[in-house]
Amino acid sequence: MRIRAAEPAELPLLQSIERAAGEPFRGLGMTAIAEDDPLPLDVLEGYRAAGRAWVAVDGDDRPVGYLLAEPVDGAAHIEQVSVHPDAARRGVGRALIEHLARAAREEGLSALTLTTFAEVPWNAPYYARLGFRPLADGDPALTDGLRAIGRAEAAHGLAAWPRVCMRRDLPAPEESAAQAVSGQAVSGDPPPVPAGTGSERPPPLPVAGSARGVPGVPPFPRSPDGTGGTARRRT
Repeated sequence: MRIRAAEPAELPLLQSIERAAGEPFRGLGMTAIAEDDPLPLDVLEGYRAAGRAWVAVDGDDRPVGYLLAEPVDGAAHIEQVSVHPDAARRGVGRALIEHLARAAREEGLSALTLTTFAEVPWNAPYYARLGFRPLADGDPALTDGLRAIGRAEAAHGLAAWPRVCMRRDLPAPEESAAQAVSGQAVSGDPPPVPAGTGSERPPPLPVAGSARGVPGVPPFPRSPDGTGGTARRRT
């Protein structure tokens, strides 16, 4: 599975992927989630221009899944990850998350974080299998930024179903290098990929706010109190 940066012409396709990925929620009685509009093109362009939008592509170089991320309180926060149902159960979501983990670790970020539905089988239970742990209300890892995202989601109506914030710690770059030399597996690393498959080294994850102030690039979506968070997710 090849992961690369999203291209401008692909943004409408990312909207189509998200619409398709939302349909299974309908079978759980979560019609409002299934019918929630995808992110607008200008918001997607903001993530793309900032270097925070990646796609997983098929053999024809056509995106079948995508991931958006933004640094929040020293961690890489997954704003959205969506996979088209036609590409489900092929490790696409996992590959996108591992790609982000490498980029975040090389930038010295401490963890991956996300918010998701606690009881949807392909949400929190899936992320738990990828090494994420739920953050209880009193957990010091539940930072102010993550709490603000939770408030924004509640204001958008997502609290109608149980939500959870999750975190996956990442080893420091020097720790990863030491483990690699010793032959130990590094948490967050996918299995080795044969040469020529297109799984190139991920570019550095831009620092928070790098898209802001760039001509033609809109700011990232904000929660009502001005802090981070898209305020809508099927992640």
